[in-house]
Amino acid sequence: MPETVIEQDFSNKKFDELQNALNSGMFVHVRQILMDMPACDVALLLESSPYRSRQVLWQLVDHDDQGDILEELSEDVQKSIVKQMQAHQVAAATEGMDTDDLTDVLRTLPDSIYRQVLAAMDAQDRSRVEAAMAYEEDSAGSIMNTDTVTLRPDVNLDVVMRYLRLKGELPEATDMLYVVNKDDKLLGGVTLSTLITTNPIMTVSQIMDRTIEAIPAAMDETEVAQQFERHDWLSAPVIDTSGKLLGRITIDDVVDIIREEAEHSMMSMAGLDDEEDTFAPVIKSTRKRSLWLGINLLTALAAVAVSNLFEPILAQMAILAILNTLVPSMGGIAGNQTLTLIIRGMALGHVGDRNKRWLIGKELAIGMLNGLLWALILSVVVGLWQQDVKLGLVIAFAMLANMTAAGLSGVLIPLTLKRLKIDPALAGGVVLTTITDVVGIFAFLGTATLAYS
Repeated sequence: MPETVIEQDFSNKKFDELQNALNSGMFVHVRQILMDMPACDVALLLESSPYRSRQVLWQLVDHDDQGDILEELSEDVQKSIVKQMQAHQVAAATEGMDTDDLTDVLRTLPDSIYRQVLAAMDAQDRSRVEAAMAYEEDSAGSIMNTDTVTLRPDVNLDVVMRYLRLKGELPEATDMLYVVNKDDKLLGGVTLSTLITTNPIMTVSQIMDRTIEAIPAAMDETEVAQQFERHDWLSAPVIDTSGKLLGRITIDDVVDIIREEAEHSMMSMAGLDDEEDTFAPVIKSTRKRSLWLGINLLTALAAVAVSNLFEPILAQMAILAILNTLVPSMGGIAGNQTLTLIIRGMALGHVGDRNKRWLIGKELAIGMLNGLLWALILSVVVGLWQQDVKLGLVIAFAMLANMTAAGLSGVLIPLTLKRLKIDPALAGGVVLTTITDVVGIFAFLGTATLAYS
């Protein structure tokens, strides 16, 4: 922990020094500071800078470092920077970049610019990109790297070791070498630890693990992350439908997926893009947020319209207007608890067709029990406060009805949205709020109208 604090203080001092130099127009000094900083810190600096400062800083970044920095940037910031670059500059910056990171960069470009960048690349990079771009975005094929080391089963280990020494270096995060036949179909794998601790006269086929699980190229990246978590993998091979080895996915790619999924869930609850740029221009940020605010306004107007149906009883009893917010508020909180739990379970692969009926029954029971508990408490409080037993019973019934509806909706909404191919994290909260507001207001004011008419 102390080391983390020291490192953070050092980074803050470095950032302050750079900002002061930039404000003073000491661009040569800024360039030198940027050259001395690791790519991850430069990326953090760019993401933490206002839009105009970011453009100046990028111009001062050494061209040889641009590719490493682009890999570290969030998609929105990455897009804003790449948009300012010429096609040949993008091609030069992305030269030698890992295939998955390269495709991430190119997917952000308009089609016309993408074609220009592709034409400016060398043949090897172009071939890698075209192969990766053929796969669906967010699939295993789109996030894999093609830098795999393969072996033939009939070779002895001494030959393998001599080959590796001649090769000089292994791809990053290599923990296993894959065994393939003459058609490049995956047969198994040999871990580096097994390779260096086994008698060199043995052949690859004698020591290889034939039970390693491969990932189909079409598998969704979320499921890939779940497989890594379940099996504690450091890397995994990717194959096509015929079993041919295409590449591999490493743990650093999976960490990125997990982080993006967490950010997506958090930001979607507020109707924001998970790659939202904190320092984006005002107009751009306003445009992105306005759509969601408009949707929320429509749902609020729906609740107002329901309240308007009961204007006579509200005019007759002012206390109803005061109490009218209690029932929807409690329903909204209870529903969001269930909604959050179910969305999390869906993301982890815990919730599906096999157990959804049980979950619906469970949350319905929880909603009814919570409804009974808080209906009893609220009826006593309101009855004593207003000296009106009837009003206490009215709000008790409304609370029971809305808490039950909230629990049921918290399960059904994400399951239904997922079936309709709509992101539950993005739309679930709005739909739930509308239901709990409408049901709560209707139950409370409708019951009050019947009781006092």
